[in-house]
Amino acid sequence: MAMTIFSKSIRLSMFVWILLCYTFTSNAQKKTQRIGIKEKMSAYLMVYFKDDTHSLYFALSRDGYSFTDVNNGLPIIAGDTLAEQMGIRDPYIMRGSDGYFYMAMTDLHIYGRQHGYRQTEWERPQELYDWGNNRGFVLMKSKDLIHWTHAVLDLHKAFPELNVGCAWAPELIYDSKKKQIMIYFTMRSGHGKTKLYYAYTDKAFTKLITTPKILFTYPDSTKQVLDADITQLPDGRFCMMYVAQENPGGIKMAFSDQINRGYKYQPGQIDFEKGSCEAPNMFKRIGEHKWVLMYDIYSISPHNFGFAETSDFKSFTNLGHFDEGKMRRTNFSVQKHGSVIQLTKKEAMALADHWQSKVQF
Repeated sequence: MAMTIFSKSIRLSMFVWILLCYTFTSNAQKKTQRIGIKEKMSAYLMVYFKDDTHSLYFALSRDGYSFTDVNNGLPIIAGDTLAEQMGIRDPYIMRGSDGYFYMAMTDLHIYGRQHGYRQTEWERPQELYDWGNNRGFVLMKSKDLIHWTHAVLDLHKAFPELNVGCAWAPELIYDSKKKQIMIYFTMRSGHGKTKLYYAYTDKAFTKLITTPKILFTYPDSTKQVLDADITQLPDGRFCMMYVAQENPGGIKMAFSDQINRGYKYQPGQIDFEKGSCEAPNMFKRIGEHKWVLMYDIYSISPHNFGFAETSDFKSFTNLGHFDEGKMRRTNFSVQKHGSVIQLTKKEAMALADHWQSKVQF
């Protein structure tokens, strides 16, 4: 009997040991896979739009410094095939945790009357909803960056109690606690000031499943804030870049330990422009502890992007403008309000091949 109990004890110990070994190996493999995914990133994709077409454009880069448009400066998708107002603005792209790519864009054509899309200056009466007065966004989803599904999100119809005067510049981030995509954006209620809001999307990425709430409150209520861009830092905190319409309007930062609230105001302005700029976007350099701030300088002619680089989100190095410093364009110009993500070599090559781009990987 004692021998039987002893044998069972040995078998139980061996089983526990095997289980622990399997768990450790499985976790190690998962960790290696996660590291491997990061190590495979070897290219960059910039999405942007142009005022003359209000359409979507893609540009690729091997090094994060020189970008080449995949369609030689022509749209990859026409705005009038996507949006209710026959044009898109402010495209933002995100790689999802599920292997899909997600894009969100403003549904608005500011020259709609001039292009014959409508008879009035704006889609809705300006005396009721002010300048622009669009109602929502275009949401897109793709597995391969080539074939996309899309949906129009009409905030005014979905949330009539908000009295949406305009909704601009949507961006996306994955909330790992809620396991949902958070969309955050600029919105004006009626004739009020533009403010920053957030909500959560459904899994199909076609609608909102929560009512938009305030993301951040600027200390000076007489100033408008817009164009938020959130980056999670290595220490787990979140840095939000945004625009305050001071004089001049420029890029500011706020930090929080939580993704959707608690952002603390920082007084300094971090761009390097004499005039006004907007549309901040942060992207990380592959294999380096460096992040690049890209922003849209609408106060200069010809229109251009500005760039700054940081490793600590405290001090920034001025990289200048496109074609005036380290950052270069090869076959496009007058781009507006862009965003950048990292791609694998395979993803970049497939995109370049589809558009017969001259970019080599």
